[in-house]
Formats: sequence, structure tokens, C-alpha cells
Amino acid sequence: MDRIVGLDIGSTKICVVVAEVEDDGTPKITGLGSSPSQGLKRGVVINVEKTVQSIRTAIEEAQEMSGTRIGAVYAGIAGDHIRSVNTRAVVAVSGPDNEITANDEERAIEAAKAVSIPMDREIVHVLPQSFVVDDQPGIKDPIGMSGVRLQADVHIVTGAVTSAQNICKSIRRAGVEVVDLVLDPIASSYAVLTPDEEEMGVALVDVGGGTTDLAVFYDGAIRHTAVVGLGGTNVTNDMAIGLRTPWEQAETLKQKNGCALQSLVRPNDMVDVPGVAGRPVRTVSRAKMAAIIEARMEEIFGHIDQEIRRTEYADLLGAGIVLTGGGSMLHGCSELAKEIFDMPITIGKPRGIAGRANAVSEPLYATAIGLVQFGLYHQNGNFISDGGNSIFGRMKNWVQNFF
Repeated sequence: MDRIVGLDIGSTKICVVVAEVEDDGTPKITGLGSSPSQGLKRGVVINVEKTVQSIRTAIEEAQEMSGTRIGAVYAGIAGDHIRSVNTRAVVAVSGPDNEITANDEERAIEAAKAVSIPMDREIVHVLPQSFVVDDQPGIKDPIGMSGVRLQADVHIVTGAVTSAQNICKSIRRAGVEVVDLVLDPIASSYAVLTPDEEEMGVALVDVGGGTTDLAVFYDGAIRHTAVVGLGGTNVTNDMAIGLRTPWEQAETLKQKNGCALQSLVRPNDMVDVPGVAGRPVRTVSRAKMAAIIEARMEEIFGHIDQEIRRTEYADLLGAGIVLTGGGSMLHGCSELAKEIFDMPITIGKPRGIAGRANAVSEPLYATAIGLVQFGLYHQNGNFISDGGNSIFGRMKNWVQNFF
């Protein structure tokens, strides 16, 4: 039985999900491991040794639960070093009788990759959006069609070389190999979005600990990706300062009593807030706490809204916004998002899984489950070939070349 492992390396937690593939193709969750994330900041490794230990702890926990040894993983990558751009290129059809072949498709995609990239950056993903055969646009699979010219429209994601190298180094030093690196919001989309949503137009907003990730889909293809270097950790930091309480206590208060929209909180609701270094407990209104949270969440959603407005698809998102990630579980988050984005808001939870599904059914597991589902999709051969390699394998290859 095939086994697929997803490794979500977040700024606040490391999560490992082990799945076995059922006869009907459904991933069955057999193991789950998590550990507090040490050595990372905003999705970037800042201490390799601490990162290795966090990864190793999560892997060992997942191995114990699943009763199997983990040898290789699909790992997520994020961070505010991620950039994206849409490009296009046209090639002449070279096949007999002007019939478009896989080679023509690959040449068009390869030509679209010829963009100027700084030396400290490398291509993470090359994601074909659609093709144009002569003057006929919107073609998903041009192979077998007749034409003189083939145009490829692609979405290119780039990242900092050193950031990816440090992630791969940490994973390998933890004792496992990297099958592939996948951009976090792309992975999450496999877990929480439906084909109908991607066809109608949808923006996936993954609110993590150190970053908030965006992926915009329209007409069944990804159109825009972005990473904002703010997340749930910033909310907790604001609360720790504003309420004058230790960071760990602020995080607990946020999860148990926090609200992202002050108008949802009753003015007379009060909360006990522990003091710093043994100082006495103080009583603070939930409204004050909510005001602190709302200010930061409004800033985060404001940045995401600007990213969406930068695209030509802002008014074409028929399915609205899908919120996922741990930050989306904050009470009042969807209500605040509805006010800011002025679109329908849905909380995205992982779907299409069996086994220990209840243990990973919350939005904070979206990336880890998405990595498993991406791996399943990839292993079944459901990807567009690019020069003989999966378009998702390029980053893995250049990282391996580095080592």
C-alpha cells in the first residue's frame, strides 16, 4: 500500500501527517505528529539545530502513531521571500500536419520561463494556466489539436535560494528525504478547495503563525500567489504588550477568549490576565482584548485585500474568499473578513480524507493534509510534464544539486 507523508514547517508548529492510500484512492490518515516550532521566523529557518530538533520530534511522534518508519516527505515552503509573476510565450508548432505534440507544449512552457530572475532567487513552481492555439484562447490541453502557433500562459513562483536550501538541509538532518517542496497556499488548496470554486474564482487566504498566504484561482487555474509577512504570532505579540502579560499567557488568552471583531463582544465580559514575573492578576475586558486583535487582523486582511486588488480577478471571484490556517479559527475572524473583503467568506477545512480524519479536520492542518493530497495527485501522474520532469520537481532538483 502506498504511503504519503506531508511535513508542514510552520513558524509556530511543525506538523507531520502520514497517510496510506485506500483502494479507491482516498488517503487514510494513520499517523499525526506535531511539535512547537523552534528556529523559524516568518517561514524562514534562522536556527538550523533547533529546526532539526523540532522536525525530528514531530516525525518520531507520527512514526509511533502510524507504526511505520518515515523515509521521505512532501514539505511545504513559505516566507515573505516568495514572489510570483504571470508570463507568456509563443512557439511555432513543429509536429507533422501542424498537430500539437507534448514536445510543443513543453517548448512553450520552457520559453515562458525565460524571465529575468536575480541570482539569489530560483524558480519554485511553473504552473501552466492555459494555452492559445493560433487565435483560440482558454485551452487547457492543446495536445492533438491542429495549429500553427502555440502560446502558453504560465504562473511562475520564485523564492530565495538560501531559504529553500536551509529547509531541505534541516529536513535531511532530521533523517528523512525531501520528495518535493510545495508552496504552502498551493498545498492548502488541495485540501480545502473544490474544482467548482477554482472554476468560478476564489481567493484562498491561509492565516498562519508567521505569514499569511494568498492564492487566487480563476477558470480552473492559479492566477496569483503572495505571502504577507504577518500572522497569528503578531496578534499574540500585540496582546502580550497591550495586556502586559507573558507571551505564552497571551497565546492562551487569544485562543480561549480572543475575538477578531470587537462589536461581537459584550462590554461587560471580563477576563483574568496573569501579570509578568509574578505580578498580580488583573481583570481586563474582553472588548479591550478584541480591540487589540481586531487592529492587527484588520492590517493583515488589508494587505491581502491590496494583493487581490492588484490582480485583474478581484471582481471575478464568484466563490469569494476561503479562510484557512490556524488564524482562521479565531472567533470573529470570518465576520471581520466579510467586512474588509466585502465578499462571501467560508472557513476551509480539510476534506477528502479517511482514517483519523477527526484529528486533522481543523483549518490549522490544511497545509499538512494538502501536502499529502498533492503527493497523491502527483504520484498518480496528474501533472503537466515540463522537460521530462514534473513542474513541481524543479525546486527539488536544484536543491539536490546544491548538496
